[in-house]
Amino acid sequence: MEVWQDGQDLAVSVYTDFAAVKDFSFCDQIKRAAVSVSNNIAEGAERTTNTEFARFLDISKGFSGEVRSMYRLAHRLKMLEGTVADERCAQCQSISRQLGGFAKYLRKTKK
Repeated sequence: MEVWQDGQDLAVSVYTDFAAVKDFSFCDQIKRAAVSVSNNIAEGAERTTNTEFARFLDISKGFSGEVRSMYRLAHRLKMLEGTVADERCAQCQSISRQLGGFAKYLRKTKK
């Protein structure tokens, strides 16, 4: 799935962007949230009904929002440049749109 790949790409970007940041607690939180985006998509895909799958997509969307929020905070704390934060927030928004549309589709086609 393209959205799963986009989630994986986001996680790789997060690990790269925060590699030199010394705030372990902050970095751990954003890395966990980023990894949870694609992991929840994968877990949902293994469920037996579209309704269950859609629920995991909703959870994944929530983690995407968390990553976006943390990038804004990281910029305010001067952990990274605004251009990086803007780019990652745009990635997160794209992922969230895809997840929302996919979940809506799954709920219409109950299995």
